[in-house]
Amino acid sequence: MSQVMNQYRESLSNAHTIFRKELASYFNSAIAYVVLVVFLAIVGWFHASNVFLANVASLRLMFEIIPAVYLFVVPAITMRLLSEERKSGTIELLVTKPLHDADIVLGKFFAAWALVGAALLPTLIFYGTIAVLGDVDHGPIIGGYLGLFLMGGVYVAIGLFASSLTENQVVAFIIGFVFVFALFMLDKVLFYMPVWLMGVLEYISIDYHFSNITRGVIDTRDIVYFLSVLGLSLYLTVVSLARRKM
Repeated sequence: MSQVMNQYRESLSNAHTIFRKELASYFNSAIAYVVLVVFLAIVGWFHASNVFLANVASLRLMFEIIPAVYLFVVPAITMRLLSEERKSGTIELLVTKPLHDADIVLGKFFAAWALVGAALLPTLIFYGTIAVLGDVDHGPIIGGYLGLFLMGGVYVAIGLFASSLTENQVVAFIIGFVFVFALFMLDKVLFYMPVWLMGVLEYISIDYHFSNITRGVIDTRDIVYFLSVLGLSLYLTVVSLARRKM
């Protein structure tokens, strides 16, 4: 039992070390700042237009715009995480250290997810302006932010998996974009699908579950969906890394 606990603590320590290294690399380069500025500029412009031009004191448009912005921003964040390591050969150097594939994947995943969370954090200013301008139903807003954070985590996990498939960052971006775009669009093409397939595709669609959460009702089925897709993507990433040893 003590040996298992020691291995568990060692894995957590290794993942935390990778997490700190990757998060520092984001902010030591222009990546984090470009992502934050572009993300906030796009979201801020739509929010300001909604409030001051359309005179609508609501965050509903923001919750509709951010999932679309994620489609481009998140693959851009994750495209280099493993593809760059593979191209430069540093992924092999990491393996020579007492690190498991899961430690590497988790460390990089949480670093990218933290950057997504950092991008969301300043949008709380919009929440404050809406609260000042009128009455706010806090339930849907809290649910919306939870949904955006979980959606960001799912997209990061998928993007990380895409990054593990190739040494080319551009190819990793394209693969990641295609995966998350398909997941986002599934519930929007139901009219073209057979009736027996509609229920399955609707459940697989990420926007369907996000829409449920933004209503302010936190359903465990939606949480389970997000965590399941996230976990499956991370597992596939670990498997993808393990294949390089074969």
